[in-house]
Amino acid sequence: MKMKIYVRERMKVREGVKQPMFRIVAVTGGNVQIELTHFRKFEIEQIAKDVGAEVVYFEEIPDEEKEKQKH
Repeated sequence: MKMKIYVRERMKVREGVKQPMFRIVAVTGGNVQIELTHFRKFEIEQIAKDVGAEVVYFEEIPDEEKEKQKH
């Protein structure tokens, strides 16, 4: 089973702010020790390259869909 790193965009980062934009949600198929909570895209992609993992980016759910899922 190939290692996968699941990632989503952070919600509280504003446009133009120089803060890491991504958060690692889960890692499957291997053992990687994560020290940070927020990452830049190039950092995630470099980690994935070094450990031979695939990066899976979650899409943001539109507000309308979030409301449907609550009911």
